[in-house]
Amino acid sequence: MTVLILTCEQDVTADMVVAQLHRRGVPLVRFDPGDLPGEGALSAEYVRGEFRGYLSTGGRVVGMDGLRSIWIRRPGEPAAHAAEPSPWLSAESGQALYGMLDCTSARWMNERGAAARARLKPWQLRLAHRSGFPVPATVITTYPRVARQFADQYRHVVVKTVSGKAPNDPPMALPTTLVPPDADFSDVAAGPTLLQRYIAKSADIRLTCVGGTSFAARKVSEPGQVDGRFGDTGHTWEPVEVPGRVERAITEYLRLSGLAYGAFDFAEDSEGIWWFLECNQGGQFGFIELETGQPIAETVADWLSAPADPAL
Repeated sequence: MTVLILTCEQDVTADMVVAQLHRRGVPLVRFDPGDLPGEGALSAEYVRGEFRGYLSTGGRVVGMDGLRSIWIRRPGEPAAHAAEPSPWLSAESGQALYGMLDCTSARWMNERGAAARARLKPWQLRLAHRSGFPVPATVITTYPRVARQFADQYRHVVVKTVSGKAPNDPPMALPTTLVPPDADFSDVAAGPTLLQRYIAKSADIRLTCVGGTSFAARKVSEPGQVDGRFGDTGHTWEPVEVPGRVERAITEYLRLSGLAYGAFDFAEDSEGIWWFLECNQGGQFGFIELETGQPIAETVADWLSAPADPAL
């Protein structure tokens, strides 16, 4: 049985898992949807109630009935590398590829429908509340008056993007930023704006959960640091134990979301409380493993190579 990894060519995190699968002798195919059509090819037949499907790339062919698991890591846009790319060709290629893969009985990390919903920040915040995480007070609004009232109530607030990235090519992450006391909120009417109570943090926490196994890492923050993704604090990521309350909330979050993998970000305050910021259903873990030595790639490989649950 074969593991299918959907990702682009330059993906060091996927490389780490591929190496682990090779050590186990597990057959795998690495496929970039951007290569379809072209370097990648597919064929699916639906005849007399039977389904047969095939996917090929780099001279390798895998049948849909031979797939053990599918890891959606960092796939390219379908048809992105075609001789004559177009939105129509991308839509056609995506429908064909993912529609065919949805016909298999393979395990998904993560299942596409669950992954798509998990990307939505408003949905994440609601699910985090339901799961038992402490969540900073948040508002998403296009009403300038509401934004002003929120800022007046909580005094120290930050502004974030709702979707996480700006529509540049390539996409660029936008930093979380403190809102000045005299901010003019009139531009809030131009687009949904996310404001959140500022957490004065002592450390950033990245918790990577793979099929129920959690790996938490902690990096000390500089005083007044707002966004841990930007700036060198001089500190490194260190392994840390997961508090019981957080572990229970993680378990509930993954159960409700249907995710097999999630990369959680928390802000730890001076009292040791882990405040939920977000859960990235496809978040990086390579940099964490390289600094902490936590066996995350090995655990992902274990999950992908495990036999299917006969009860499913």
